[in-house]
Amino acid sequence: MEPNRVSDQSRSQPAPLRIALAGLGTVGAGVIRLIETNRDLLARRAGRGIEIVAVSARDRSKDRGVDISRYDWEDDMGAMATRPDVDVVVELVGGSDGPALTLARGAIANGKSFVTANKAMIAHHGLSLAREAEAAGHALKFEAAVAGGIPIVKGLREGAAANAIERVYGILNGTSNYILSTMEDTGADFADVLGEAQAKGYAEADPTFDIDGIDAAHKLSILASIAFGTELDFTSVGADGIRRILAADIAQANSLGYVIRLLGMANVETGSDGTTRLFQRVHPYLVPKNHPLAHVDGPTNAVVAEGNFSGMLLFQGAGAGDGPTASAVVADIIDIARYWDSEGEIDPPFSIPVAELDKTLPAETGHRTGKAYLRFLVKDRPGVLAEITAAMRDAGVSIESLIQMGTEYSGGDDGSVLVSMVTHEGEEAAVDKALDLLAGLESMTATPLVMHILKQ
Repeated sequence: MEPNRVSDQSRSQPAPLRIALAGLGTVGAGVIRLIETNRDLLARRAGRGIEIVAVSARDRSKDRGVDISRYDWEDDMGAMATRPDVDVVVELVGGSDGPALTLARGAIANGKSFVTANKAMIAHHGLSLAREAEAAGHALKFEAAVAGGIPIVKGLREGAAANAIERVYGILNGTSNYILSTMEDTGADFADVLGEAQAKGYAEADPTFDIDGIDAAHKLSILASIAFGTELDFTSVGADGIRRILAADIAQANSLGYVIRLLGMANVETGSDGTTRLFQRVHPYLVPKNHPLAHVDGPTNAVVAEGNFSGMLLFQGAGAGDGPTASAVVADIIDIARYWDSEGEIDPPFSIPVAELDKTLPAETGHRTGKAYLRFLVKDRPGVLAEITAAMRDAGVSIESLIQMGTEYSGGDDGSVLVSMVTHEGEEAAVDKALDLLAGLESMTATPLVMHILKQ
């Protein structure tokens, strides 16, 4: 006897999920293009249609390469939060505070789910927004806020959910990675490559957030919270950027078997007082050439998560751009469409309810061990090397290799020379002590540069 089957025709089709979209820049236009192009495919995968009903941006008349005439226009994007014909508000405006945050809170308070690509807002206000979303029973999703089109948030929350994550790290800023890998390929200096990156649109007119590590720090704090089940803590991320890296540093790293990459690094550890502490650092690292991250170049992002059972997991792809970021935004919308029900039951934004996230203190760093690359710009006179090596000796730093370059390095027009060294493995506190001993020496023409070497 044939089993009873429910025909497709007899199934009741859920009503379409209705979207309001704030922000019509490259990503916003990409979201519209993706939804319109893949409309039927999205409906099949989401189990219901996905429809944009309203949009908002600063300039209504701007040509964005997509037809927005079919959607309602809101001059005040805050009005989207109260529209009765909207289920999900998507925010692509940016900024940690101001209109974006007002819209997020208004949408959640008015019973809407909220999707954003705004890493700064989530880094600064993610806990409070998650708390509000959980209380309201609606979704807060931000896959596109970290690493563009790479599904790293979903990967950590779902794919690696069975693992205790021991360390998460990676290349989280495409602009910095483009600059460093181009310096590596061409031998050009930082300022020249930054100008090229700005001309190509890889860097903003004001690149501060990118090259000083702030953008990567926003993303790292979000990843750390999801990976370790800890309260999000952007303020304790130690951030150091790439402004001071010279072409000579790139060349030195290459000769030693490394490439330089700006990495975000996080892990949980037990402090000397027995408390749980969260280590978070954005810093230029020397990466061994046989490590997968050494081969990630251009504006690409890549994240490594080390699980206690899975081992190393590598997520790699485009970290920005209209297509990849729009893809991540729409993936969040599909998730909401799939799991939307009358009870509004949906996963907590940080995988674990906010009330159950571990509270941690910032990690101490002095006891951390590893090898480091140190670079000094000094006056070309007798005795300078002796001063440097004496400081290393007195601080307990063991030198593995030491190289002195003449004034041929780019930037040496003032007569200074470059001295670099790699230390043996030791505590970071010892390196800090050596630099304190060298501080203020008349022979130093610039602040020393320290870059840690990535442990495999």
